[in-house]
Amino acid sequence: MGESVSRILKKAGAEVFKVNIINNRGIHICKSMLAYKLFHEKNGDTPEKLGMKGDHFVGQCYVEFDKYSKENPQAQSLAEEMLRKWEAGDEETRTLWKKMNDWTLAGVQETYNRTLVSFDKLYFESETYLKGKDEIQKGLEKGIFFRAQDGSVRVDVTEAVGKGKDGEDHEKVLLRKDGTSVYITQDIGTAISRHADWAFNRLVYVVASEQIFHFKVLFYILKKLGFDWAEKLYHLSYGMVNLPTGRMKSREGTVVDADDLIDSLRDDALKAIQERGREEDVGNANEVAEKVALSALHYYLLQVSPVKDMVFNPAESLSFNGNTGPYLQYMGARIASILRKANDSGVKIASPKDAAKILNASEEWELLRKIGEYPETICRAASSYDSSVVANYIYDIAKLFAKFYQNCPILGAEKEDVKSARLLLVSVTLRVLREAMELVLVPYLERM
Repeated sequence: MGESVSRILKKAGAEVFKVNIINNRGIHICKSMLAYKLFHEKNGDTPEKLGMKGDHFVGQCYVEFDKYSKENPQAQSLAEEMLRKWEAGDEETRTLWKKMNDWTLAGVQETYNRTLVSFDKLYFESETYLKGKDEIQKGLEKGIFFRAQDGSVRVDVTEAVGKGKDGEDHEKVLLRKDGTSVYITQDIGTAISRHADWAFNRLVYVVASEQIFHFKVLFYILKKLGFDWAEKLYHLSYGMVNLPTGRMKSREGTVVDADDLIDSLRDDALKAIQERGREEDVGNANEVAEKVALSALHYYLLQVSPVKDMVFNPAESLSFNGNTGPYLQYMGARIASILRKANDSGVKIASPKDAAKILNASEEWELLRKIGEYPETICRAASSYDSSVVANYIYDIAKLFAKFYQNCPILGAEKEDVKSARLLLVSVTLRVLREAMELVLVPYLERM
């Protein structure tokens, strides 16, 4: 979603700087590290040795810790002790931390590359949390924050989020009683670093709707600290994605990994290509199947309003009929085929001035009007940070082209000037379709 919205904003004329925060420290990292020490270190296990992607292996360690903690009550305190050692700069802890972080980042980057997602800059929690701690200390000295009876540093956020269900004021912990930071500590530091690096007029956080409370608190705290640009922060929240089998939970190991999901979609797409006997026609069948898989996944996720929870149905997403990514790819390939045949037969494409005198069928003008809505559609999608506006527009274009194709002969038209005029409409449709598909991360296919 973030990649798609950034492309839409650029298309609308905005200057966009894409950033990501890598949460590479904290209690969750220590849990994976502890599991590695308990279950893998003695064997010299590495992702390469086990034949796994690095992020998959570290994720497995996280699941192993959860199982271990259910049988060993001291597990949480061991992880907290490891976090204290990390913040104190313990050499052994830091060495293991760097090794496991490198494994994870290499694996995650591989998936970003595969899914067409990129960033202009990465921020790391291990670097930004210190700035957050400094700001909290300053806020404590100014009386913006307070030290609770248990020694933790807190802030009253009732003004931002209201009272709790029990009618009590809401307090947010900013530093634990042992002085270690919490998640929001680094978010404070990260926001300040981002503005210092790039004085934005809008910072859009693309994070799940489960974190609505968190961002209300974060924005409130930054305002309390006196940063006027805190008014320019925006949380683009999205609903949770479930599978037909139910909700996924990382700590319980019930996550369906993105890599595995795309592999499965790719294999199914390849099977469909083979069953239709299309291997030679499409060129590299494996590459085409990969692009079909990406279109199935990306379009299915982006065609709905961001805030809604949804169920991702792999079988539906791969359909070549209806409102799906593969259907749009198929339509693009069909249009490209028409233009190739026209070129081979020497049919010229008319100028807009000449075509305007000839195109008079209702199907032609319905399609033309929809094409004319493209700039307005981009502006609407950009102003609302909503990729579904573009996704649904592409589907409308595809449906109208199918109607036009069915009722208005193109290369089969009797008059040459009609052929040329309709070819112009075909050419313009492909241009808009192809460009809009790129905005929602649906790869264009010349042949399918």
